[in-house]
Amino acid sequence: MAPRAAREKTESSLGNCPITATLNVIGGKRKGQIWWRLSSGIRRFGELQRSIPEITPKMLTQQLRELERDGVVSRIVYPEVPPKVEYCLTEYGKTLAPVFASMSEWGGTHLGRSRAPHE
Repeated sequence: MAPRAAREKTESSLGNCPITATLNVIGGKRKGQIWWRLSSGIRRFGELQRSIPEITPKMLTQQLRELERDGVVSRIVYPEVPPKVEYCLTEYGKTLAPVFASMSEWGGTHLGRSRAPHE
């Protein structure tokens, strides 16, 4: 992850573009899949990892930390042995539902278009 000063410099040079701001939060190879799985309820790390077999534990940890940093995901640690950790969407994270719904609709159209002969 980039140091805070470098990240702030990069963000400020983008001119506060709202699309870029959105992509900075949800853009990540597996963030959409993580969000989708958490949209149906609380999940433990192992559950998330099993439901996204192509993600490594390191990448899942990184993506969850970024989503947590941006206020989309909440991490709940229970003081047990062994430690029990759960993840869920925050209320703020749930506001991404229409964004992902629009992306899904557009993506479906795009997939259909890319399979059809171009005009």
